[in-house]
Amino acid sequence: MNRNKWRIGCMSAVASLMLLGTSCTKNFEKYNTDPASAYPDQLKADFNDVGGYYPQIQQGIFFNYNFGAGKDWTYQLTQNLNADIFSGYMATRHNFAGGINNTTFFLMDGWNFAAWDYTYSYTMLPIRHAEEKTKNVYPDFYAIAKILKVEVMHRITDQYGPIVYTHYGEGETGGTYDSQEQAYNQFFLDLKEGVSTLETFVQAHPTLNRFSNFDLAYGGDLKQWIKFGNSLRLRLAIRISKVNPDKAKAEAEAAIADPGGMISTNGDNFTISGQGYTNPLGAISPSWQDIQMSANMESILGGYKDPREAKYFVPATDPLAKGAFKGIRSGIPYPDEKTYINHSILNITTETPAILMTAAEVSFLKAEGKLKGWNVGSGTVQQFYEDGVTKSFAQWGAGGVSDYLKSTAVPANYVDLYQPTLLNTNAASTISPMWDDNASDATKLERIITQKWIAGYPEGCEAWAEQRRTGYPKIFKVQKNDSQGVISTDLGVRRLEFSSTEKATNPTGYTQAVQLLGGTDNGATRLWWDKP
Repeated sequence: MNRNKWRIGCMSAVASLMLLGTSCTKNFEKYNTDPASAYPDQLKADFNDVGGYYPQIQQGIFFNYNFGAGKDWTYQLTQNLNADIFSGYMATRHNFAGGINNTTFFLMDGWNFAAWDYTYSYTMLPIRHAEEKTKNVYPDFYAIAKILKVEVMHRITDQYGPIVYTHYGEGETGGTYDSQEQAYNQFFLDLKEGVSTLETFVQAHPTLNRFSNFDLAYGGDLKQWIKFGNSLRLRLAIRISKVNPDKAKAEAEAAIADPGGMISTNGDNFTISGQGYTNPLGAISPSWQDIQMSANMESILGGYKDPREAKYFVPATDPLAKGAFKGIRSGIPYPDEKTYINHSILNITTETPAILMTAAEVSFLKAEGKLKGWNVGSGTVQQFYEDGVTKSFAQWGAGGVSDYLKSTAVPANYVDLYQPTLLNTNAASTISPMWDDNASDATKLERIITQKWIAGYPEGCEAWAEQRRTGYPKIFKVQKNDSQGVISTDLGVRRLEFSSTEKATNPTGYTQAVQLLGGTDNGATRLWWDKP
C-alpha cells in the first residue's frame, strides 16, 4: 500500500474541503469557503459558478479525488481493499497487517472508514451545493446532480446499509439516517425527477449544450445522461427484486418504457475520464503490484478460454507459470511478501477510463428481468443474454464471440504454484457459456450473472453487490477466516462496518443507523435487499 500522508492543498475553487475527524455534516460552510478563491462573481462566466462542482463529483464515484501525489491510495481504501476483492475479481499478494485483514474477514476500520468518510466529505458536499445553486435556475445542471447523487450514494448504501441521504445537510453535528429501503425509494424518485427534467429541457432547448466543460462522461450530451439515468433505474430495480418484487417490476418497466431510452451501444457506456482524472488501478496494480488477478478470474476465464482474459490481465512473469495467466486465492496465509509478486497484474493504465455502466450490463439486466416475467421489451431471455456477451466482447475488442456462445467449457480447477497442498481446489462452478433453454431458472440465472460478472470487470462495487444478491458467480471460499466466528466462511462478508468517525462524532445517528440495519454492526449482517 502506498503510505503517503494527507496532503492538504488547493482543491476545486468551488468545493475545497478537508473534514478529517468530523462528522459527515459538520462545519460544511466553514471548510467550504476559501476567501482567496475567485468566488462567486468571477465564476459566473460560462457557468463555472455551478459547473465547477461536477468534475469533483464525477471523480468521487470511482474515487480518485486529487489529494496530490499518491492520490491513488484513496481508491485503494474506498474500494480496492474491500469490494474489488470481495467480488472475486482481484486478490493481493501482500501480507497486510501481518496477514490478518479484510481479505481474511478481519474487517479493518483503518481501511473501511474511507468509503464513508471520503464520499461524504468530498462528494456529497459538492452535490448538495450543486443542487442548491441550480434548482429553479439551471434545470439541466440540477437534473445531472440528481442522477449523480444516486450513482454515488447507491454504492455507499450497498457497502454499509443505512445512510444519511434525504436529511443530508440538515444538521450541524450529525445526520438523520434513512433505512436502506427509504434510501432506495428516494433513489427512484430522484432518478425519475432527473430524467424527466432533462427530457423537458432537451425538448425546449434541443441544441443547447452548456455542461460540456464539466462533463467527464458524455461531453455535455444530455440525451446520454437521460439514457444513463434510465439504465441506473433498471439496475436498482433488479437490486431490490427479491425484497420488493412488485416495486422492482414497476420501476424496471417504467425505466425501459421511458422515451429517452437506455444505454444500448458501447458508445453509450458511462465512463469517467479527462480533466486530470487517472484510473487508480493503473497505479495500484502495474506500479505498486499491490493487487493481482484473482484465482476466481483464472478459473473462470481460463476454463472458458475466454478471449477477454488477455484484455483484462497480463500473463504472469513467474517462471513456474510458464507464460500463462495466474491468479491468487484470497484469504490465504502468505509465506512472505514476494511469493506471489510475479502473478498476473491488471491490464489497466492510469489513462484507462473508469468503466461504471455498460450496454452489456443493461442487456444482462433485461435478461434477468425477462426471466422474471417482466415486460422488458421484445426478445427472449437467451437473446438478451447473448446480446450482453456480444456487446462485452465488442467493448473490449475481443474476437470469437460466436464460438464462445456455443462453448460447453466449464471453469478450471485452481492450482497454486507455491502452496498446492493447502490451496489447490476444484472449480467452484460447472456453468458454461452456451445457453440452455431447458435448464432450470436457477441455472439460467447463474449463467446470466456469471457472464454479467465477467463483463462488469473491473467495477468491483457492482460485482460484489450482485454476488451477494444472487450468490453468483460461485467463487472460492477463503482458506483463512480471522473473524473469530462472526463472518461465515461460506457466505463471506455481507457489508462493511460503519465508520469509527461516525460512531465518535454522531453517536445518536449511529445508534439509529444500527436500529435501521436490523442487526449487529458487523460484516455478517445482511443488507435490506440481500435476502437468502
